[in-house]
Amino acid sequence: MISGRRRTRIRNSALAYVMILPAFVIFMIFVFYPLVKTFYLGMYRVPPFPGLPQKYVGLSQYSSVLSHSEFLTPLWDSTLYVLFTVPAGIILGLGIAVLAHRHLAGIRIFRTIFSSTIATSVAVASVIFFTLLDPTTGLFSYWIGQRGGVGILGNPTWALPAVATVSIWQNLGFAFILMSAALNSVPDDLLDAAAVDGASGTRRFFRITVPLISPTLFFAMIIGVISGFQAFGQIDLLTQGGPDGHTNVLLYQIYTVFFTNADTGTSSVMAVALFVILVLLTIAQFLLVQRKVFYADKR
Repeated sequence: MISGRRRTRIRNSALAYVMILPAFVIFMIFVFYPLVKTFYLGMYRVPPFPGLPQKYVGLSQYSSVLSHSEFLTPLWDSTLYVLFTVPAGIILGLGIAVLAHRHLAGIRIFRTIFSSTIATSVAVASVIFFTLLDPTTGLFSYWIGQRGGVGILGNPTWALPAVATVSIWQNLGFAFILMSAALNSVPDDLLDAAAVDGASGTRRFFRITVPLISPTLFFAMIIGVISGFQAFGQIDLLTQGGPDGHTNVLLYQIYTVFFTNADTGTSSVMAVALFVILVLLTIAQFLLVQRKVFYADKR
């Protein structure tokens, strides 16, 4: 005979499996199956001439594609893009959050202004900056003396930083809200006690505030790296990977290879590689950075 407690446990377990079943089915259909299918397509080489059958080459295509400049150069551009956007986005978001954390008259107006970009889509932000950076009529081009010619977006040196600036501005509202919430969780009593002990404002910030909000900084870094390697819309709208491939980040390269060259094999290899890179980077951040993150419940 099964005891009443065990029956209840079995019934609760069965109910739990039933509740997670829809999410599991959605995950299998829209995440796991496409990933497996993409890995499978990466083992078939697409012939250069249309109409010819694909050829199974196994994992050899992975080694050839991942060692080719067609993959390595966009990967380097994506890495530069992440290095441009992630640190700057976190620092600016934290900076304006600190400024808006003061209890001053009318500060709510500035908080609304600072957070307003969260309602701006990638397309809208790209169109705004495309107008501002226009070499003929753009205000930014006029300020920095780049009117006429190819402009900033046509300059191989400044095109990628310019596109990164668009992303930083567009994500600034999210970073501001995130950092503002983290600052609100810092106990004022702790800061006041440090001030009484003679700690300066800078010392209080780096020795108390930053450690206490380090989980939020860690979260922002992980999300920033993942979204940075998945940048696409701003590249497509502003530069289309140019000039001379200097903004051809990895995701845009995958898009070009698949839709322009109709090479499902090569694009699948790159897509799988991007997935693996993001997984490895996330694991590396947890292993290397999380040890320096302060959690209040640590013993």
